[in-house]
Amino acid sequence: MSSRPATSLLAAALGGLVAAIAVLALAPAGTTTTRTVSASTRVAANALASDEETHETLAHAIYERATSGVVAILATAQSGGLFGGPQSDSGSGIVVSSRGLILTNNHVVSGATRITVQFGGSGGPTREARVVGVDASNDLALLSVTPAGLTLSPLRFGNSASVRVGDPAFAIGNPYTFDQTLTVGVVSALNRTITSPNGASITGVIQTDAALNPGNSGGPLLNAAGRVIGVNSQIATDASAFAQEGSNSGIGFAIPSATVLTDLASLDHGAALNP
Repeated sequence: MSSRPATSLLAAALGGLVAAIAVLALAPAGTTTTRTVSASTRVAANALASDEETHETLAHAIYERATSGVVAILATAQSGGLFGGPQSDSGSGIVVSSRGLILTNNHVVSGATRITVQFGGSGGPTREARVVGVDASNDLALLSVTPAGLTLSPLRFGNSASVRVGDPAFAIGNPYTFDQTLTVGVVSALNRTITSPNGASITGVIQTDAALNPGNSGGPLLNAAGRVIGVNSQIATDASAFAQEGSNSGIGFAIPSATVLTDLASLDHGAALNP
């Protein structure tokens, strides 16, 4: 869907249809030596069990703390679908203010004639949304809904500059419309550069192996403290993937929180963030 003018900075992108990025992986020359450490002793076995319990406990805590601040977005255009009928794209969004502000990717809502946001998963309340700010070059958009009757839980942002490779990473979103889905991984690399749908370069991007699929666009990438370190936006995939949508390849990209906060600070609504 094509972009429409917005009154403020910020536009959202990465919806149910994800633009494919063709990636050629070249294996380095040489051999790899693998060493296995025995876990047969009681101490080693207990240590491994403790690590697993800690990981599970952390994942449970992150999900319980953050899921209420993640919404499902449905953006519909009047025409352009199969046989010229309405076309809908699904995506995710992040509640950033108790005043009803939702952050997402511009490509999720660009050109939509109707945008609805669902809170709390399937069966939860829905609200009509309007775009109040766009930054197409960073593929970000800010939406607004009427907050009356809603219990909103804004997510807080972390410092993407302090993120290190190997840090745990948690993604919550609406992949293939399976709302409030949690996937877990690590920060795989830092300072990647990806291309926004309008052709601009987005720098400082976080790479993760947490599973991202169509519909995860606009949702949060969270750190171990449950804070947003990035906005999930693209995946690397074979350009010949089924339906040109692509699916999880273990290489996902999130726009860093430093970039997001710079955009949000330029909006009149910036003062309402992280209340």
